[in-house]
Amino acid sequence: MTQESTQISHEATLYAEPVAHLGPLSITNALITSWVAVFVIVLFVFILRKSLREIPKGIQNFFEAILEGALSLCDQVTGSRKISNAVFPLTFSVFLFILVNNWLGLLPLGGFGVIEQSREGLSFVPFLRSGTADINTTLGLSLMSVIGANLFGIFSIGVWRAFNKFINLKALGQIFTKVRHDPAILVVAPVTFFVGILEIIGEFAKVASLSFRLFGNIFAGEVLLIAMSAILPYLLPVPFLFLEIFVGLIQALIFAILTLVYFTIAATHHEEEHG
Repeated sequence: MTQESTQISHEATLYAEPVAHLGPLSITNALITSWVAVFVIVLFVFILRKSLREIPKGIQNFFEAILEGALSLCDQVTGSRKISNAVFPLTFSVFLFILVNNWLGLLPLGGFGVIEQSREGLSFVPFLRSGTADINTTLGLSLMSVIGANLFGIFSIGVWRAFNKFINLKALGQIFTKVRHDPAILVVAPVTFFVGILEIIGEFAKVASLSFRLFGNIFAGEVLLIAMSAILPYLLPVPFLFLEIFVGLIQALIFAILTLVYFTIAATHHEEEHG
């Protein structure tokens, strides 16, 4: 066997790479990282829950301060403590999941993985790759955010108002009830109805925006670190590693705040419009 044929390649791919198979299900490195992220969060919450005291001290003090600050930030977005209390558990959980996922992908564990045979030769597949560097993960999170916001809107303002946000039948009905007194309704009502159709398109745009923003930033960070490691291992990637730690935090915060904004709009839009 020649040296060229035994050379092992490792390139960053847009798709998550399978490292094992469970029947017809492919277990990808991004999926493993997401499982590890959930396990880390559950384990940490369990340990923290067991150490809770009536008089907080130490790490409990620290995390209570974080929760209070996060809830205050939530209030600034929603403008209502009632909405904040309802949405905060979900948005903060999403923030933690994305944050841990982002940071797990930065761990220096690139030497752990499997070697697979492909048509191009031998390729190395690492066990860990940030789950948010896989478009499937970010797309799932985005769908959860947008669909969850619309369901929250239905429970908050009712099915009819939530439906009329997209299919404004009330606006069309006003053509027959107000046309004698206000002929301009012949123009205003169709425009209002068409705006509702644009709202439907906007919901799909939200999914695309959320998923591709998070995926693009995290995947680009991983490619940057690989490129810097190839140029000068150990030293050159260090400043970029700290940069990616910061980027991972910011991206998790942006996703959580946008999710919070979507939930708030769904719950208050029609109340303000019809109030």
